[in-house]
Amino acid sequence: MWAHSHQGRKVIRFTSVSVISTLVSFTSISVLYGFHFIKGIIWATVTGNLIATLPSYYLNRTWTWGKRGRSHFRREIVPFWSMSFLGIAVSMLGATGAKALVKSHHWSHLVNTMLVSFTNLASFGLFWILKMIVFNRIFRVHTLEEIEDHLRVEETRSERI
Repeated sequence: MWAHSHQGRKVIRFTSVSVISTLVSFTSISVLYGFHFIKGIIWATVTGNLIATLPSYYLNRTWTWGKRGRSHFRREIVPFWSMSFLGIAVSMLGATGAKALVKSHHWSHLVNTMLVSFTNLASFGLFWILKMIVFNRIFRVHTLEEIEDHLRVEETRSERI
């Protein structure tokens, strides 16, 4: 079954981390913009996404890709933050579109907040697959064959018990 393979587990974990970081981002933007902590749509979007990037890095590194110890600056941190800033740039494009809609319509602040939050959600949804491909290359620890062999041994061991 695919979900029990190494690649399947990795995709499920990456998806779970994406859901968690998306919820953090969505909540942060909704609170920051919705409660007027940050009045600007663009700055609320950037700040909310920066907040969500921190748990995303640590959860992806440790849980999805199983990396331990000190992070390697050039091989892990720089590519991760580069991809994150690219994702934030994509969300800023969405925020710019949301800002234009907010300015051209006289909706309530609640509707505007929902528009800004859901636009950010859609922007990151478009960016998700690219991140999975890149992060898989950044945090790859072993070859897939080595991991599959390890999982077969573990499954055989658990079947004996």
